[in-house]
Amino acid sequence: MRALLVLSVLAFLAVVLWPVAERYLPRLRRLARVEARPDELVKDPVCQTYVVRSRAVRREIEGHVFFFCSSECAERYLRGR
Repeated sequence: MRALLVLSVLAFLAVVLWPVAERYLPRLRRLARVEARPDELVKDPVCQTYVVRSRAVRREIEGHVFFFCSSECAERYLRGR
């Protein structure tokens, strides 16, 4: 008898909570995917080293974005153009 009562309560909760779970699970999955994505590497055009994009020195030159390992490499690139 108790088992039937417990199963009934669980079935009721599943029916009530299912729409809520369907609404919020895609958002949580999307957030988890963004946080789990590793930072990509970019190549410095001057010294040819790879740098983590979030730590690279970023310069926009003539509408194009370039990433450098340091401000010195960025200056060398600008002088060489």
